[in-house]
Amino acid sequence: MTYVVTEACIKCKYMDCVEVCPVDCFYEGENMLVINPDECIDCGVCEPECPVEAILPDTEKGLEKWLELNRTYSTNAWPNITRKGDAPGDADDFKDEKEKFAKYFSDKPAAR
Repeated sequence: MTYVVTEACIKCKYMDCVEVCPVDCFYEGENMLVINPDECIDCGVCEPECPVEAILPDTEKGLEKWLELNRTYSTNAWPNITRKGDAPGDADDFKDEKEKFAKYFSDKPAAR
């Protein structure tokens, strides 16, 4: 088992999860975070820290797409993040929105 970041993170990216991760397995895209499933030690400390409940165990039904997305962007495209950054200024405007992937997902890495 591993944990994965799902659609709820898109356009929110609060980063509370990064602060508690003992193995630094988070990677940052332009408008969401992902977890490297090969680095995640399944400790689960990140899950309750997410204010939008975007982090779920990959054992939940229907998360195959998110496991693959997390694997792809954490291993090939996005930089590792080890410290909590600032959430986007408009994050609260998007936290309850549904179906964000089709509307907002960006495959670009975070700007550094």
